[in-house]
Amino acid sequence: MATTRRPVTHGCEIETRADFSRIRYAQCWEDADVLLKALDIKPGDVCLSVASAGDNTLSLLSAHPAKVIAVDLNAQQIACLELKANAFKIFTYEEVLRFLGMTEGERATLYIRLRPHLSLSTRTFFDKHRVEVMRGIGHAGKFERYFEIFRNSALPFVHSPSTIEELLKSKSEDERKKFFDEKWNTPKWRTLFRMFFSKKLMGLLGRDPSFFRYVDVDVAEAILARTEHAITTLDPSTNPYLQWILKGKFETALPHYLRRENFEAIKKNIHRLELRVGTIESVLEEVSVDSIDKFNLSDIFEYMSVESYQQMLVSLMRAGKSGGRLVYWNMLAPRSRPERMAPVLKPLTTLATQLHREDKAFFYSKLVVEEIMC
Repeated sequence: MATTRRPVTHGCEIETRADFSRIRYAQCWEDADVLLKALDIKPGDVCLSVASAGDNTLSLLSAHPAKVIAVDLNAQQIACLELKANAFKIFTYEEVLRFLGMTEGERATLYIRLRPHLSLSTRTFFDKHRVEVMRGIGHAGKFERYFEIFRNSALPFVHSPSTIEELLKSKSEDERKKFFDEKWNTPKWRTLFRMFFSKKLMGLLGRDPSFFRYVDVDVAEAILARTEHAITTLDPSTNPYLQWILKGKFETALPHYLRRENFEAIKKNIHRLELRVGTIESVLEEVSVDSIDKFNLSDIFEYMSVESYQQMLVSLMRAGKSGGRLVYWNMLAPRSRPERMAPVLKPLTTLATQLHREDKAFFYSKLVVEEIMC
């Protein structure tokens, strides 16, 4: 599981605007259950995956692909994935949960055991950030700290611990809607939400401000509507993302890669993971034509102009096999293939719409699933 570092080149817009000197995401905030259904990975497939914190890339390994190429512009995100992948490689299931900060317990001894398995650059990085390792790396990202500020410093002014606990209990959909209308959706809640999840504050404390360059909608209002969907239509008691935001831990649900039933398959296939630091564009230029079956593209097009997005689609089509799939999310900037590419790239709209309704990572406005036809 070597890490390859490539020069950051080939017209990647975001590289010149965002700060890539830290772990931005310590967890993946896209629903891997939705991702796996959308990609429909077959044994032997070759996958290209935006690394981010690595959680969903590890989930891809559970489907037994021949290879997963994980790429990220941010070297610290690749370090985060390398740390997690090696934890799966050498630890038991219970030790993985403890080391990543999902359960309580001592982590110093685990890091001592893990450290020799890390590359020099990753080892050096985490040696300098031992406080984060000792707390559990799942808490270490800028985005996770943003949610920590929300639940510790803002949410208590609006809802009591008992109200939050009641929200997370299993209920019927009618009961959830009644609870939302009568107890949760107060004027204080809406005011707090609009302030804390505004473009300005989210850019300052959560995402990089440059990530909103192509966003023209009211960020807070869009996410507020999706939050109602997560609280009423979906079941909070089975939603790990909502539980983490509100409680800082997974109480009654885990994301896909951390579930016991997926552990052995991921562990068995860790050797099929290839790590790349650099742009997706640089990787696409290196791989052969018709060499990749499935693409997990996260929400990277959110940060690109329409022109850059469409140029990348051409590169993805070159590298992708006929019948291959692209999966990506729109949060606030709408992106989907242009009509001129209709003969070669087919939107799987029915599938994407259904999966978007199920999406437990509820902040996204749209899921896009497209099939390569050429």
